[in-house]
Amino acid sequence: MGSRLEDQTFKNREQVKAEVRKCALYGDVCQYLSFIFVVLGVIGDALNITLGLESMSWFLLAIVAGLNAIIGHMHVVVAKHLLGIEADTRKGGIELLKQ
Repeated sequence: MGSRLEDQTFKNREQVKAEVRKCALYGDVCQYLSFIFVVLGVIGDALNITLGLESMSWFLLAIVAGLNAIIGHMHVVVAKHLLGIEADTRKGGIELLKQ
């Protein structure tokens, strides 16, 4: 079973931009979660207390969230690159990305 993006074709650029925004939001949420997990791990380790999980578990969660953030941000980078190549070949420039 493929992902939702593999099963459909995009009808216009606005639909593509909406999907790119969703990937950016996913990357941002995971990035902020990783920062929160690191802070919880540091606070728990500095105070020598358990904040729901051990400090090492918070750090491991931060690593996982950070790697997930990279996935979302890479989708955005690749999509912008491909949109830029398409715009460059169509109009001789990248004016469409500035919209």
